[in-house]
Amino acid sequence: MLSLEIKNLSKTYPSFKLDDVSFSLEKGYIMGFIGRNGAGKTTTLKSMLNFVHPESGEVVINGFDMKTSEMDVKHSIGFVTGLDGFYASKKIKTVTDVTKKFFSNWKEAYYRELLEKFNLDENKSIKSLSAGMKVKYQIALAMSHDARLLILDEPTSGLDPVSRDELIILFQDYVSDGEHSILFSTHITSDLDKCADYITYIKKGKIIDSCDIVSFKEKYLLVSGKKDDLTDEVKAKIIGLHVHSLGFEGMILESDRDAFTFAEISKPTLEDIMVHIER
Repeated sequence: MLSLEIKNLSKTYPSFKLDDVSFSLEKGYIMGFIGRNGAGKTTTLKSMLNFVHPESGEVVINGFDMKTSEMDVKHSIGFVTGLDGFYASKKIKTVTDVTKKFFSNWKEAYYRELLEKFNLDENKSIKSLSAGMKVKYQIALAMSHDARLLILDEPTSGLDPVSRDELIILFQDYVSDGEHSILFSTHITSDLDKCADYITYIKKGKIIDSCDIVSFKEKYLLVSGKKDDLTDEVKAKIIGLHVHSLGFEGMILESDRDAFTFAEISKPTLEDIMVHIER
């Protein structure tokens, strides 16, 4: 069963267009949503959640159509951003007491478990928390009402590597029952290398690929070699070619491997793929 299905989502601004965005996510998996800043990641999330009004498109989340069942959708999801959207002077306890009234399936025991895991003191004010701790608090709230789909918009950007690793393990545990899913938008691609099952790549408002992470990474190879080997035919096959004093480096499609027997070839990370595509 699909946790998320987006079809032909479009939103136009004077200087940017979200153009017929379509992708889907099955229950029980983590999807990384990647692209450079300004590519359309946040606009996609805002459009699918009706925070901004798209001109066209269909959004179905956890079996609910956003157009006809928006309240059901929003009760079944958790949305976390790297931004601070709380009343700064209020205590954690006060914010939580208000928040949990909106959710009939609030899991108090699990919330308490997350407070302890994240070392959050509910008697502290929001403004006393570091940027990273504010994100952890948002995650605790989002996960404590049994959200079947977590939508994360750059949530780990303010966290240190150890805290990010702890969250990745938590996310993997969260989806392990096959009933919960995560859409994880981030520019920290090393986090996705560790936890993502699927990758959706957006560039200039268009989806350029959406598939499982293994297949996505296997489509590309890194190459490097001598400048003398750079014929026009070779250059035409290289994605993100960079020529330097010692030679050249770039990325090619796996299907072009046989044309590069003269070059050094290695497997790319998600970051490598993103850098070369954007270059």
